Amino acid sequence: MTASEFETTDGSRIGTSERTGQVFEIQRFSIHDGPGIRTTVFLKGCPLRCLWCHNPESIDPRPLLSFVADKCINCGACAEVCPNQAHVMDESLGHVFLRKKCDAVGACADVCPSKALEIVGRAMSHEEVLERVLRDVPFYEASGGGVTFSGGEPLLQVDFAEALLRDVKAAGVHTAVETAGHVMFDRLERVVPYTDLFLFDVKETDDSLHQKFTGVSGDRIRENLVKLHDTGASILMRMPIVPGLNDREEHFLEVARFVAPLTDLLGVEVMPYHSLGLSKRDRLGLDLEDGTESSPPSNEKIVEWVSLLRGEGVNVVNEVPQGI
Repeated sequence: MTASEFETTDGSRIGTSERTGQVFEIQRFSIHDGPGIRTTVFLKGCPLRCLWCHNPESIDPRPLLSFVADKCINCGACAEVCPNQAHVMDESLGHVFLRKKCDAVGACADVCPSKALEIVGRAMSHEEVLERVLRDVPFYEASGGGVTFSGGEPLLQVDFAEALLRDVKAAGVHTAVETAGHVMFDRLERVVPYTDLFLFDVKETDDSLHQKFTGVSGDRIRENLVKLHDTGASILMRMPIVPGLNDREEHFLEVARFVAPLTDLLGVEVMPYHSLGLSKRDRLGLDLEDGTESSPPSNEKIVEWVSLLRGEGVNVVNEVPQGI
């Protein structure tokens, strides 16, 4: 058994191993994280702080408490069991949640009848995850699907991810890894033998803007993509595009220049911004900078982006919206 640690958002450390990892969701019947019908395993922990993050619950590897005030029926059950008095039932204000007192033990979520309180993320064993993802083998076989490991950044928990990929692959199931690429290359290299498809994000080509948008340099990400390509791995490069931030013509042209030598890429997928992450921030009490007031782009704008890339010789795999 191997084990490793990685940092939380406050600098403390979380341990993971081949046998145990931090998971925040296992999504069955997914159709957006690789070919066919898939199960996507979302692992917690991410080194990036993207302004547009749509899975903000993934950033911190520790469990978080979600509170949806509109679901609360003010029964007071949470206040009775919370060891830290983080829940206060006020006659005029109703349920007041003092998040700074919360250590996400989860006793309150266990007794909440309306599910206004829920723990997001928990330690799961290798055996538990493997049993869950192999339940749907008939659907994978019928649709050409499989299992995708995502996050967060799944390769922060590389021991856990590698062990699961190895065993899923050994079961004859197609495997995919969704990565932002900001890890030491040896972590990518370790999972290459067990990964049928890498979904590799390139979020920005101007490094000063990459640091502004994500909190880290993009140099390692681009270097890792080239190195991964040179291993012969199957890679679909993905471009998250956020109106008003990285939808610049210069970015698209630089992507075209960057991918031109990467002749074995399966293609490039344009991923238009959506705003689902904003409501998650509210219910998790995450004080993250929201660098955009963008709305999801129109179909016309998506066609414009795809056409620009294809005009530069990029193999864009998007199905362009029809009838516009």
